[in-house]
Amino acid sequence: MKKNIHPEYVPCAITCTCGAIYQTRSTQRTIHVEICASCHPFFTGQQRLVDTAGRVEKFNRKYRRVQDASKA
Repeated sequence: MKKNIHPEYVPCAITCTCGAIYQTRSTQRTIHVEICASCHPFFTGQQRLVDTAGRVEKFNRKYRRVQDASKA
């Protein structure tokens, strides 16, 4: 690596709004995030799949007819 062209790489604390703190290294001393692995709905199992417009039923009806027609 060339000298004196790279930023300083220092210990860093990443802080989430839920209160979780992760230690790593970065060019910044502190980083604040809104969502982390401790509070993200996908990773905690709290995620809800909402079908507001009946898209799944529409898909099933469309392709069930195609499959039924191909069997005949």
